[in-house]
Amino acid sequence: MKYEWRKREKNLYIAKQEPKLISIPGQKFFLIKGKGNPNEHEFAEKIGVLYSLAYAVRMMPKQGYTPAGYFEYTVYPLEGIWDLTEEGKKLDTLNKNELLYTIMIRQPDFVTKEIVDRAFEHVEKKTTSISK
Repeated sequence: MKYEWRKREKNLYIAKQEPKLISIPGQKFFLIKGKGNPNEHEFAEKIGVLYSLAYAVRMMPKQGYTPAGYFEYTVYPLEGIWDLTEEGKKLDTLNKNELLYTIMIRQPDFVTKEIVDRAFEHVEKKTTSISK
């Protein structure tokens, strides 16, 4: 049976009516840090890279490799942490070019460095073949 985070991790991902303090266990993520306007093409490309890596892990068994501990699952959602540069904090209005961000997609606990390396190799090969 497919692991669906929307159903099994409601306490972490579904908004509550009232604020509530929760403890979040250690988690693994693919993440990219950057600076700039999220409406720019570069930001969209970074999101594409994250999803490519996440789906490379998710689809490994269909590519002939099943990682130890693998289970079928729904890819986690894109998440982000936002801040402003020191210069951006001094401004009276929001300048999106001064945004700092960390965008990320959570990975299941079975993901190891070896799996991450395989995902990067897969995405790199796929990207290289598309650009040729």
